[in-house]
Parts: sequence; structure tokens; C-alpha cells
Amino acid sequence: MIVMKFGGTSVQDAQAINRVAAIVRERLKEKPVVVVSALAKITDQLLTMASAAGTGHRDQALELSRSARERHYNTAVDLLGTHAFEQIAPELDADFNSLDELLRGVVAVGELTARTTDTIAGFGERVSSKIAAAAFSQRGIQAAHVDSRRCIVTDDNFSKAVPQFDETNARLADLVKPLLDGNRVPVMGGFIGATRQGIPTTLGRGGSDFSAAIVGAGLNATRIEIWTDVDGMMTTDPNLCPQARRIKTISFEEAAELAYFGAKVLHPATLLPAIQKNIPVLILNSRNPACEGTRITATAPKSKNIFKAIAAKRRITVVDIVATRMLMAHGFLKSIFEVFANHRCPVDMVSTSEVSVSVTVDSNESIAAIAADLGKLADVKYDGRKAIVCLVGENIRNTPGIAAKVFGAIPDVNIQMISQGASEINISFVIDESDVPQVISRLHQAFFTDVDPAVFA
Repeated sequence: MIVMKFGGTSVQDAQAINRVAAIVRERLKEKPVVVVSALAKITDQLLTMASAAGTGHRDQALELSRSARERHYNTAVDLLGTHAFEQIAPELDADFNSLDELLRGVVAVGELTARTTDTIAGFGERVSSKIAAAAFSQRGIQAAHVDSRRCIVTDDNFSKAVPQFDETNARLADLVKPLLDGNRVPVMGGFIGATRQGIPTTLGRGGSDFSAAIVGAGLNATRIEIWTDVDGMMTTDPNLCPQARRIKTISFEEAAELAYFGAKVLHPATLLPAIQKNIPVLILNSRNPACEGTRITATAPKSKNIFKAIAAKRRITVVDIVATRMLMAHGFLKSIFEVFANHRCPVDMVSTSEVSVSVTVDSNESIAAIAADLGKLADVKYDGRKAIVCLVGENIRNTPGIAAKVFGAIPDVNIQMISQGASEINISFVIDESDVPQVISRLHQAFFTDVDPAVFA
């Protein structure tokens, strides 16, 4: 069997869902499980209405809900026709009525909890998967809607819930495998799960990719397909560099590095279950299904190029911690990183000198509070509007003089931090965010003007 995940732009309207149905029909012999995201931009709209309700703006929250209801109903009518829509309308009505009641409850209580936010945020996938399943069925595909909250068991770390794989795998075997054995096509919403007690959770933004990998690993899929609106992973962001090339094949390790450091095609956590089960992951374009996309496997063919791709992670803050007499004291570094752990703030890069430690973190509202806690240990300053540029490729391991080639291409750019060696396939450095376009363009010209045709399109 295979898992096919379709992102928000792939199910954004009736025309897009029609394309998805045609793609799924071509894969029926391979016993697909279909995982869908919410309709494009719906999750943002749900979070906005939740925030409005939490701040007492009842009319605004309910108006946003009414708009979302209208969009889903129009999409369903376009897909199904009036008669078939009437058959699922009562269930959709009940779903949206429950959403409205929840929003009214948030306004009445005057508080928006993380638990309630997750319940609202995951609403888009619950509804889109029902509409997609109904559309498939009407087009001759024996589809069966499966509520992901019954299958994906997580902890209660709301908004970034962690899957409990043993229990999830058992439920997938009980609820999804029998459908596959009966030649049905299970259709599930991505991004969402529930605790053992049935409390709805979400896996984090981009978590539909993660859902697909969880399902694929749990059911021992032969491959996992991530369908999006681009032809695959690219050598860099084509919006920054129109000369970007499609990567035909890449290793799990390289793709994971790129995903973490800003490549938007893939969610960083997606690959973990696939790596553990050695399941190939394909990145494909629902608007151009004939394109072979990008294939991610445990080992990829050797490339004549040093690098596979360049990524940029924006909205980075550099935090400098200076303690002249404390740096080498026993437990000092531990104390520093405990502060970041307490704020649940991951650190990307670390650099140490005789009297200071510098780290990079995603810029967020916690920076000031983190700096205040660090200030109890040492002198602290932080500087935002930075970016991490990351060049990834397995050939870094065996190629001397790489740093000289990289920085020789951008000699006039101010570099704040450099990391090479922590990962044998990654060289990263920090620059001003405003320098990203020119740096990406110049590095791409330096390293991807002449490419290996076996690896790049």
C-alpha cells in the first residue's frame, strides 16, 4: 500500500479536489491511503477566529466562521451537485454548529486555552477530509472517511503533540487496514490527533506531512507521496533564484537538513518515521502529475556537485551570552541551555569563545523573557532580523577547501557565525536577513551553474 498526502493548495477548491480524485484513481491498484490538509488558508482563518473569540470579539469570530462555512459548502456543492450535497449537509451543519458553540463558549469564559485552540485549529482537516471522501465516492472511488483523531494517538502537548507510536500503530491496524483489505480508500485529515482520553490535538504547522509519514510507517507502506504545488525539492527557493533546478533524488539525511533549515516543501519531522522504516518519500506536484518530482531515499546516487541545495531560514535572532569568569565553570553551559529548554525554545546554531556563548533561535515573543532569565547568569544581548544560510550535500565529507569556495563567492557579505562539522553534510552561517536574496543568488551561481544531469533536472 501507499500513502498519498495532499496539501492545502492541492485541495483548495472544487477544481483542485477534482484533480486529486483523478490522481488517486490512477493509484487504486497500489491500495492508497489518502491524507488531506485543510483547504488553503483555512487553518489561518480558524486561528484568527479563535484569537478573536479569546479577546471577546464575538461577532468577528462568528463572521469568520460563517465565511468558512460558506466556502466549504460552495466547494462541496461544486463537487457533488445539489442532491449529493444534501446527503452530507446535515453532518457538515453539525460540525459548523459545534464550532460556533465552541467560539461562543470561549467568548463567555473569556479565555482561550491551548487545548481549545487545538480543537479549533484542527477543524479544517476534519471537514476537508469528509468532503474529499464524498467527492471520491461520487467519482467511482470506493472511499471511506476515517477520523484521524481515532487513529493518531498523541500526548497532551497541545499545538506540538508528540505521537505515541505503539498505540497509533495498533489503531491503524484496527481501523484502517481492514478498509484496505476490502479495497476501500481511507481518507483522513492530516495535522490532527487526540490524546488517549480523546482530547483533540495537533501536530504543529505543516503536520499533515508528519501525519502521512506516521500512517505510512504504521502500515508499512511501500512509499509515501507528498503532493504539493511545486515540482519537487529545488536547489534553492525559486522565488529568490529563478535559475533553481529540481532535485531528482536526495538522501533522507540531506532532505532532513534542508527541511529544518528553511526548505518549505517538507515538514522537518516528516522524515523521521519514514527513515526508521526505510520508506521512500516522493515530493510531487498535483498540478503537474506527469512530473517525476523528487525521490527521497536512505541513500542517494553520488553527485558530481558538492552541494545538493541551499536553504535560508529567516526570522532568526542571535543571542550573545558573555560571562568573563563563569564560562568555563562547571555546569555553566548546562544552566544556559536549561533556560532555553524551560521556554521550549530550540537552538539552531552554537558558537563558543573564551568568554562568550552565541546561539541562534527562531525569533518569537519569548526572546525578551529568555534574555531576562539568562541575565541572571551573565551579560546578555540579542540581535534580530538575521538569517541562517545552509548549504547541504553529502560530498562535503570528502571535499577539502569548501569553506574557502563558499565565502570566496560572497567576500563582501558580513558573516556573524559559522558552523561546519557538527553535521558532516552541512555548512551554515548567519547573515543579515536583508542580505539573503543576493547571497542565495551568488552561491547558486557559484555551485549550480553546471549540474549533474543524473541528480538534477
